[in-house]
Amino acid sequence: MELRFEGEVVHWRGPAPYHFVRVPDDAAAALRAASSLVSYGWGVIPVQGLLGQTPFTTSLFPREGGYLVPLKDAVRRAEDVELGDTVALVLTVDV
Repeated sequence: MELRFEGEVVHWRGPAPYHFVRVPDDAAAALRAASSLVSYGWGVIPVQGLLGQTPFTTSLFPREGGYLVPLKDAVRRAEDVELGDTVALVLTVDV
């Protein structure tokens, strides 16, 4: 399954502060439908991502009925992405 979307980079100030992009509702619905096949527990879904020209591996975190894509600092730096920027992401989920 491949998902393409745009979203704003937000900061979550939890125990491990990170930058995230929220997956849009329509894409989140597709992920929920496939989650029993691809999740390795707690609803977390492993994905391959692409931000600009920078590929990365991460896991989507379920949050408030949707999913958040964590953006590692190295990925953000490579693409000169800052808090509040709108970015285009491609996520690939092996179903």
